[in-house]
Amino acid sequence: MSTSPAQAPTVPAHVLPHRTPAQLLVVARHGLAEAARTRPDGLRYAAAHLAALRAAAALLAARARPAPTRRNRITSVWVLLAAVAPELDEWAAYFAAGASKRAAAEAGIPRVVTAREADDLLRAAEEFVTVVETALGLAHQPALDGLHRLGGADAAPRPGAAAA
Repeated sequence: MSTSPAQAPTVPAHVLPHRTPAQLLVVARHGLAEAARTRPDGLRYAAAHLAALRAAAALLAARARPAPTRRNRITSVWVLLAAVAPELDEWAAYFAAGASKRAAAEAGIPRVVTAREADDLLRAAEEFVTVVETALGLAHQPALDGLHRLGGADAAPRPGAAAA
């Protein structure tokens, strides 16, 4: 179900991105490529999570309309995503659950994530960026076309993944 502009959910104006959805998706794709090249597990996890965050911001930029509110309330992009795109609420919950690990990894806390967790999050972020591109009707950005993809039969399931 799509939301018409007249029915677009409102979000606090100060949290809306200042880039276009297409620009944010390009940055997200670059972030995925960076994550794939990053060897420390925590940094790979953080880079992949940030790429997903940028894709979520692209959806907010496209679907939400600004509403004047006071700035003292902190609102998670993942909470806003679930409000703006309810069909992606499982994705929002998945990435919201990893936000504290991302913060710990960015802070340099050793062994906060395993190699498997980093690889799983990278695969999920790649899929999420593609889902957002499709939802917005934007062409796939070719940044990952020649990139080695992580994978395997034992990969953890992600939200929105088809059951085998």
